[in-house]
Amino acid sequence: MELPIELRLATEKLVSGESIGKMTDDAKELSRRYMNDSGTGKSLLGKKSEAAVYSLMRMPATYGAIASAIEQVCQVSDFVPRSFLDAGAGTGAGSWAANEFFKLDKITCLEREEAMMSIGKKLMAEASDNALKDARWIKADLCQLNDSYKADLVVSSYVLNEMLPEDRMKVVRKLWDNTEKMLIIIEPGTPVGFQNIRKIRDVLIEEGAYIAAPCPHMEKCPVVGDDWCHFTTRVQRGRIHKMLKEGDVPYEDEKYTYIAASRERCNTSDIIGRVMRHPIIDKGRVTVNMCTVDGIVKKTITKKDGSLYKEAKKISNGETLRAL
Repeated sequence: MELPIELRLATEKLVSGESIGKMTDDAKELSRRYMNDSGTGKSLLGKKSEAAVYSLMRMPATYGAIASAIEQVCQVSDFVPRSFLDAGAGTGAGSWAANEFFKLDKITCLEREEAMMSIGKKLMAEASDNALKDARWIKADLCQLNDSYKADLVVSSYVLNEMLPEDRMKVVRKLWDNTEKMLIIIEPGTPVGFQNIRKIRDVLIEEGAYIAAPCPHMEKCPVVGDDWCHFTTRVQRGRIHKMLKEGDVPYEDEKYTYIAASRERCNTSDIIGRVMRHPIIDKGRVTVNMCTVDGIVKKTITKKDGSLYKEAKKISNGETLRAL
């Protein structure tokens, strides 16, 4: 997964002439804050220079996770949103990802941090697409969210984990109130992130939502014990990104977990299951762990299964296996 070229160039332009040493220090401090202070409701970023570094550090992975989740949702839904709400937009990765898929008419970004908004606006000013250039940025704390920001597609990524537990589900209900067609919530692919998503899933079902993805069913989540449901997307690193992350390889693997809820039932009738781990491919057979309506099952597919075997050989973690 790669950032659109316009976004990559715009993020690099933000820090043109800046000291690598200063940016590296900012990157380390931001990592420390997000690791230690998430879930406390605290403001984790306040300076424009920090927001610029944040965009270089986190936008590729955030963009990749959102784009990957949207791609999985599109496997089960043919909805085409025209309006988009980026709830807790940060520097706008969600808007760029959604617009890459749908070519939106209207984008609204809600963000409480002025520094993030400032950088997000600068990045979108470099876009050639009118929906991004004309995006409406509104200073807003999601904990005080009302239902006046309705959009076909609502995305909230890596935001709810930063909130106090008592605020989290209130915000989920408000996000659903603002959803006309589809709501996608993305959290870090950790055991804690997954527990948050599982609770969010229960709340959305209580509110009358249909689960679109990743679950291929509306039954109780079958994950038990120390296991957790998460997915991985590989994102490319640019030169500056590698320096800030002090990494040598030209990519990083972003682990995320998510839930997508729809106002309408999705096309899941022919889905055998959602692949939960990378398939094990041996000579003449493929073994997959899947979440199904009957729980989590391990299925071995062989050449005797014909076209299903051909599909299974190409499938990746997070994708659906369909009956052919």
